[in-house]
Amino acid sequence: MDKNIRICIIGGGPAGLSAGMYLEQKGYTNYTILERLDRVGGKCWSPYYNGRRYEMGAIMGVPSYYAVEDVEKFCGITHDGPKLNRNYKNARGEVIEPFEPKKNILKIPRLLKMKKQIKKLGELLETKYKGYDLNGHRGVAEGRYDGFAVTPGRERVQGVNENLKDLALPFKEFCAKNGVELVQDVWIGPYTSFGYGYFDEIPAGYVLKYLDFQTTMNFVKVNLWTWKEGTQYIWEQLNAHLKNPARLNSAIEKVERKDGKVFVTVNGEVEEYDKIIVTAPLHIPGKRADGQKGMDEYFDVRDDEKELFSKIDYERYDVQAFLTKPEDHPEISYYVFDNMVKEKLGHLMVYYRRWRDEIDQVITTYALRKHKDMEEIPYEKCRQMVQDDLKIMKNPAKEVINEWSVYYFPHVFSEDYAAGWYDKVEAMQDKYDTFYAGEVMSFGDMDETAEYSRELVERFF
Repeated sequence: MDKNIRICIIGGGPAGLSAGMYLEQKGYTNYTILERLDRVGGKCWSPYYNGRRYEMGAIMGVPSYYAVEDVEKFCGITHDGPKLNRNYKNARGEVIEPFEPKKNILKIPRLLKMKKQIKKLGELLETKYKGYDLNGHRGVAEGRYDGFAVTPGRERVQGVNENLKDLALPFKEFCAKNGVELVQDVWIGPYTSFGYGYFDEIPAGYVLKYLDFQTTMNFVKVNLWTWKEGTQYIWEQLNAHLKNPARLNSAIEKVERKDGKVFVTVNGEVEEYDKIIVTAPLHIPGKRADGQKGMDEYFDVRDDEKELFSKIDYERYDVQAFLTKPEDHPEISYYVFDNMVKEKLGHLMVYYRRWRDEIDQVITTYALRKHKDMEEIPYEKCRQMVQDDLKIMKNPAKEVINEWSVYYFPHVFSEDYAAGWYDKVEAMQDKYDTFYAGEVMSFGDMDETAEYSRELVERFF
């Protein structure tokens, strides 16, 4: 492709900024990144309180976050944040140690069985499901794999494996089919509590591409990365090091694709490009209070785009940042496994303490309020449920200083996944001088979205 083409990138989150970086590294410098907000980072949002940053979005990474490592090297930064740890409580607010045999004598048989099943799953993923951990979902529904390996070298890997079709099953059914039901006890912590839905509704492909075996083991061993200035700092630094930093406060009103050109109306002015990369949402069901829209609402959307994108749903995942009285401050972060089931929809699943050395800091809470088979819980009701749960946990909030209900984890469900939704969208790449990237094309964590941008650039530019 001509290195001088004019490329518009919609979205200044990890996917959009990474697309700019990878394009730049391949010699494409005539790109423009348009961001509707007054900041970069997307769901990596790290506001300040009392001189320190706290996390409203992404919290951590692991050593297998190779795309994030690419960004660190590009910017000359590293993961220099506080060391994380956590403990567990039950729904009554009692501290528990669910994975410690000496503290759970009656559960020893189950824990031993779980350990064997984790080992079995690891072996199955390497053999029966070879190719499961490649970035993105291209070919999975057809029983093949095609992409870049989750290794430092990220070599190109291709092959046929009919068993990969099982990844369309909800993760709960996938585990039952393979006789490893108890691994859900481990995978649920970094999955459902981080807002990615419930194992009876979400295809296994999402769960296992995010929580591939090495990533999950890093979570289990608390082998985690954090950044002193927050996850947003990664993307602020990348933006600062790009030749063409994101243009903030860019309100895109209309996109028209005709005569081999792309015309973008932004802040009342029409700009002309040759190609456009969309890392912002492709479709948002219903209306959001923050006014965020899917591309199908402001593009000259075609019938095939409209039909496919209408299948996308997303999680209603809410974050509250609060302060406590000194005597009520939690000594560590806590997971509440009892509340990570659909029957406890809307309840507190985890609350997070970032800094170990002071009490005057922000604590953040996380709750899901949507399941595909249940009535969605209204935001205000969920907000109160979380506040009530904090009292049960004996860490009541004194004051809520920030809150966020963000468009989160766009995905399709098993029927559309199995019917080849991803292969149909991938077949449209560049069809209308348009490329589709961002969360829905891979997964909703910052590394997967950045890695997909790398793959997109490698494949098409």
